[in-house]
Amino acid sequence: MTMLLRGSISLALFFILAISGAQTVTELSWPREVDIDQGLVTLYQPQLESFEANILEGRSAISYKKKGGETLFGAFWFRAFLQTDLETRIAVLDQVDVLNIKFPGLEDSLQVENVKTKLASLLESMDIVMSLDRLIASLDDAGVEVNSSNNLNNNPPDIYYKNEPTVLITIDGDPIWKDMDQNDLKAVVNSPFFIVQDNKSKEYYINGGEYWYTSANATSSDWTSTEKVPSNVMKFAQDNAPEKEEQEEPEEKTQEEPVVPKILVVTKPSELIVTDGEPDYQPVKGTNLLYVANTESDIILDINAQQHYILLAGRWYTANKLTGDQWSFSEPDALPDDFSKIPADSDLASVRTNVPGTDESRDALLEQSIPQTAEVSRADTKIEVNFDGQPKFKRVPDTEVSYAENSDKQILKIGQKFYAVDNGIWFVSDYPQGPYEVSDKRPEEVDDLPADSPVYNTKYVYVYDSTPTTVYVGYTPGYTHAYVYNGVVVYGTGYYYPYWYGSVYYPRPVTYGFNVHYNPYTGWGFSVGISSGGWIGWGYHPYYRPYWGPCGYRYGYRSGYGSGYHHGYHQGYNRGMANGYVNGYRAGQNNAYRNQRTGVTNTALKDRGNVDRSRISKGKNDLYTDKKGNVYQKDKGGNWQEKSNSRDKTAAGNRQNNATNKAGNKQTTDRTKSTANNPSRQPSTRDKATTPTKTPTQTKPTTGPVNTNRQPSTSNTYNRSNNNADLNRAAQNRQRGTQNYQRSNTQRTAPTRSTPGTRTMPSGGGGRRR
Repeated sequence: MTMLLRGSISLALFFILAISGAQTVTELSWPREVDIDQGLVTLYQPQLESFEANILEGRSAISYKKKGGETLFGAFWFRAFLQTDLETRIAVLDQVDVLNIKFPGLEDSLQVENVKTKLASLLESMDIVMSLDRLIASLDDAGVEVNSSNNLNNNPPDIYYKNEPTVLITIDGDPIWKDMDQNDLKAVVNSPFFIVQDNKSKEYYINGGEYWYTSANATSSDWTSTEKVPSNVMKFAQDNAPEKEEQEEPEEKTQEEPVVPKILVVTKPSELIVTDGEPDYQPVKGTNLLYVANTESDIILDINAQQHYILLAGRWYTANKLTGDQWSFSEPDALPDDFSKIPADSDLASVRTNVPGTDESRDALLEQSIPQTAEVSRADTKIEVNFDGQPKFKRVPDTEVSYAENSDKQILKIGQKFYAVDNGIWFVSDYPQGPYEVSDKRPEEVDDLPADSPVYNTKYVYVYDSTPTTVYVGYTPGYTHAYVYNGVVVYGTGYYYPYWYGSVYYPRPVTYGFNVHYNPYTGWGFSVGISSGGWIGWGYHPYYRPYWGPCGYRYGYRSGYGSGYHHGYHQGYNRGMANGYVNGYRAGQNNAYRNQRTGVTNTALKDRGNVDRSRISKGKNDLYTDKKGNVYQKDKGGNWQEKSNSRDKTAAGNRQNNATNKAGNKQTTDRTKSTANNPSRQPSTRDKATTPTKTPTQTKPTTGPVNTNRQPSTSNTYNRSNNNADLNRAAQNRQRGTQNYQRSNTQRTAPTRSTPGTRTMPSGGGGRRR
């Protein structure tokens, strides 16, 4: 025991927590261990207790085994800033503040109290680096809940069904034609697609990849393929072709002869469902459901009700027939019971994310609370604001916020100040045209923005802290148009926001038209139909980013349903991720801060200068602490056994503990954590959260000695049955997080740590969500 009181154990834990820095992170597994002269110290995966803004609180089990001696067990409580990189799935618990340390059974030793203070001082100078997938699952321990966004529009768009290869060509309202005098043609500016008219022949042309189409009417349905293209139209297309991706062909081709897809041109919010011939209905094991196998869309038939369900932008719509019937919105909690029985290893497993109550939907909800974070240099971060003429502002009803209608940026007028939100950063100025500087405050008035406002997503951009030189910022997935609705995550608000056009076209965020799907490994991605690239992103468009979101989503390569979306999480991921193609979709870029070329540092990936002397332990990640700091482990019978440091417990007492453990294990663990045992700790309400800069939690964690006044829970409602329920829930969440980490980490190479503009990306080409 006396060896535990030496400073060497503090140094050991120092290295355990320094899991990154100058070296490349190769695996973020638990537990971590390190040798010291007198023995072995092991740190187990943290258990989280609360999460507000970007501040986490939790506790962690530790053990120390003296050479030739017994193993001693303890726990410490901490508070830390959360820094993240959503693309590489890394979470850093930064500026750790140790709130308490406990070695049960040894608390009456003055030497123990002294070493705890020394240990806390060293721990507070370190970071804890862990897998974001594990952290998200652990948020369930803390009872983190995400409120639904209010007043989303779930009315169905126009839904078209085709049983042959077809591409949906979207125009934002009636075509706006702009003369391209040098090429003697005019082009549609309010569409991301290539649509032009030759001034000589008056014929219209569409180009997508290697395919050309012509028509006498731009918005008709009689477009035909052609190989005869006027030289001026061909040159214009070549001069403005979309930027090529690193890989222009899918990993494998499923057709020997290319099939020229049909064209469907729409001018209203629409979605397209395509099957390869007549629908091929296949049974879903263990249910009364059928799914359509020969499509990349999510189409399910409920046999009992003879109703079709389709999943569009995270929303379920239902109708009797695929064609010739009226589609209506289905509330997620009104889905047939069999939807929750869809096997997690089935071809249809991807839809479980949008079925309330599943593990997949729970993980997606929890991730809505995770911010992408960054450090912003006040001096080096700039923004250029453009207006089409004099600034024109429109008031958002029932708020103190007005927004610029005719700007290429999101510009807000609040009081006598003007705010710009760009790439997840708040800027402020005294004048609408600027100059703008990085803002160290987030205006609280944006919390009142309704979903039918085109600047609604700005309420999800936060300012966490600041210094005279740096502002610490972050945004949650709402900024990139992912919202919580009735137990699931959906894409877009569902509203149609009118564009601006004076002399320049400025688009607004859209929900429909791009077949947006959610994938548990890559987040939101889209495609427009059967394609080989080159359909969108033409250089003659005046706007500087794709108009469906601030981060943007790249076009999808379609390799056919045989190697595309439907083949379950595991097959879909493994077949696509290695080359950047995930379930038929090109992975999106999930970090808006990467678009800011100067002045921004990725807080999770920066070089922190720490040296990692720890290694992955050969032992199991199976130690947990309760709210009082007692350490537990399950025995072979599945019963919780306390790991005691004291030798004075009687056999009768141990027998009583075992009997209580068995009784507690019979209880069913609720997926939503109760706060009855700790009424002072409330779940996070991320959607309605006030500006982080307003809350007391935004004060930096203290760096002083351990707070001996803060004690583990001693609530009168504490009992062993509740304790076992909490431990069971923590064990389930840890297991789920490990599974998610292993799946997400498949074929992924760890990144090197550097700034967003220069760092090396994983081989997968992108992150998982938002």
